[in-house]
Amino acid sequence: MTNNAPERCSWCESADDYRAYHDNVWGRPVSDPQELFAKLCLDGQQAGLSWITILRKQAGYEKAFLNFNPQAIVAMSDEDKEALYTNSDIIRSKKKIDAIFTNAEAYLKLEEQGIKFEQWLWSFVGGKPVINRYKTQAEIPTETEASRAMAKALKKAGFKFVGPTICYAFMEAVGMVNDHVISCHCYEPVVKQMKQFTL
Repeated sequence: MTNNAPERCSWCESADDYRAYHDNVWGRPVSDPQELFAKLCLDGQQAGLSWITILRKQAGYEKAFLNFNPQAIVAMSDEDKEALYTNSDIIRSKKKIDAIFTNAEAYLKLEEQGIKFEQWLWSFVGGKPVINRYKTQAEIPTETEASRAMAKALKKAGFKFVGPTICYAFMEAVGMVNDHVISCHCYEPVVKQMKQFTL
């Protein structure tokens, strides 16, 4: 980090790809249901690992899981599914791999009930982003009442790897909450996007 580098949230300063993710993706509001599904699944893969590990395997996941298209995932053959267990481009955890298939089925069940995934998820923050004003990383919670409610509803709907902490990390990433610290150069641009956001 050079002296004239913009100020960022401290968690992303260990690598260039982490900084790029922080600057361009993290905290920007997402309304596309397939993108939300992908991010929820990827956050679940993070359990017990650092996000940078998953970020660096994201392209591998997108290829292995057909860009996280739920219909395409559930239609995969047993052979294709079996091959994923030895695929070095993703985390080779049978439980985590199986969870993505379970989540795709749960997503489609919601759709069959006429529930729009994006509206359902965003309802946990009242349909619009929550603009926080944290000064330091230490102030930011790892879970909230909203993330606990989301986790409970997702589990009830059949989703896996969706605990309150995973749900809060997801909410931060897809711009349901703005957890850029106020001194971060992304804080104001993200606030502006959030104020213009509509589902």
